[in-house]
Amino acid sequence: MFEGVLDLGWFPLLILGVSLLIAFGFEFVNGFHDTANAVATVIYTNSMKATHAVVLSGICNFLGVFMGGIAVAMAIIHLLPVELLVTGGAGAGLAMVMALLIAAILWNLGTWYLGLPASSSHTLIGAILGVGLANSMLPGHSFGSGVNWGKAEHVGASLLISPIFGALVAGGLLLLARKLLTDERLYQPPPEDQPPPGYIRWILIGTCSGVSFAHGSNDGQKGIGLIMLILIGVLPANFALDLAAKPEQLQQTVAAAEAFEQRVLGAGIAGVDSAALAKVDEELQTLGTLNKPPKILPHAYTPESSKDAGVMALFHLERIRTILAGKQSVGEIPRNQRWSVRESGLRFEQAWKALLSRKALEPNAEQEAAIAADLGRLRGLTDYSPTFVIVLVALALGIGTMIGWKRIVVTIGEKIGESHLTYAQGACAEIVAMSTIGVAAFAGLPVSTTHVLSSGVAGTMIASKTGVQGKTVRNIALAWILTLPAAMLMAGGLYLLFRLFV
Repeated sequence: MFEGVLDLGWFPLLILGVSLLIAFGFEFVNGFHDTANAVATVIYTNSMKATHAVVLSGICNFLGVFMGGIAVAMAIIHLLPVELLVTGGAGAGLAMVMALLIAAILWNLGTWYLGLPASSSHTLIGAILGVGLANSMLPGHSFGSGVNWGKAEHVGASLLISPIFGALVAGGLLLLARKLLTDERLYQPPPEDQPPPGYIRWILIGTCSGVSFAHGSNDGQKGIGLIMLILIGVLPANFALDLAAKPEQLQQTVAAAEAFEQRVLGAGIAGVDSAALAKVDEELQTLGTLNKPPKILPHAYTPESSKDAGVMALFHLERIRTILAGKQSVGEIPRNQRWSVRESGLRFEQAWKALLSRKALEPNAEQEAAIAADLGRLRGLTDYSPTFVIVLVALALGIGTMIGWKRIVVTIGEKIGESHLTYAQGACAEIVAMSTIGVAAFAGLPVSTTHVLSSGVAGTMIASKTGVQGKTVRNIALAWILTLPAAMLMAGGLYLLFRLFV
């Protein structure tokens, strides 16, 4: 996997090492910034000692990262501008990742120091948008171009809806519990230094573990995505494709490319027919290294018409097929052609979206399901993460979870509501947070653990009519509102600064 690394020279290796340290540092900071989301309720209900709670949370965060898959990691990668991912070069790619990581770390540290439960997810996504906008300000670009606004809107909606959902559902769950569970101890502030009754205590410990696991499965994946960007940018021959892919995965990729070719050819786009495909084949035979698009693509990277997008789609599908033809493993693909497969996958999706937006293709519901399945197979070689990356991110997040928890725990436990957090309030808020974040991780949506849990606590306070502390809620809301523009400005400025040096 690391073949050829020592041939890079000392400076690229140094940059690689520093970049990876900063990326793991982001996960470490994310850990102690977000620990309070899981442990506040068990600490403030005397269910566990603080030291035991943070260790349990750290272990569950570790397991969550390790077992949570990579759907959210890939969602983060696909949020980035395609132009930056495939044409900026390693220097621009590293400038991008370093800018958004440093901006996210600075904002997380600042809000943590002030005891404000701001969202690491919100911060990271704002930083990504900031880098994309800054890149669009460079010569040869138009402002706002290249930013994946569709994916940004999708992710932004999940971040906006999740806290509202958390407050309403946690409040409703508390009202339901009042009707079904008559034990009044559930709804009273815990006696000082006394643990709750046995069954209540285990429910709270269970929800703490669940929130920690869900947090790891969602937030940990964001770090995985960023680290993969670093590795792919510096070592494309080693990480552009999954070197552990089995022969059937390569065959599935080829089959998916063939299926998409037939869809494009069957769409009836003027100027895109079997003759166009034959021309693409002819051009590919003379390309040699297959590393650049042929003359047949007049607007290869910015399709201006359905015809341009159709030919662009055909070329990149055919390039994938040509490179993978007869191969039984990624190791059999020449090192200088592995990046071409990844680039063509991204470029094809760019062309496909252009065809859909211009109504050149209008699939029905049944066809959309088949298209989604083929798109997953086409990404099979590129949407992956090596086990060592997952383990290291899990360690960074898990260890970070055990440190620096106290500032935000105090805010959640004492400063959101007018009265002390009760057993029922803590359990309802954490049940909602655990289930919401778990479902989001499965669906590949990067939601905010902080938003869901703190809004859930506020929702239970309102439902129980104990009231919330206006000053704290205003401060938290202000931090939430400022997070996106602040992260965008910091990341965009840092990216333009770093580009001067790379």
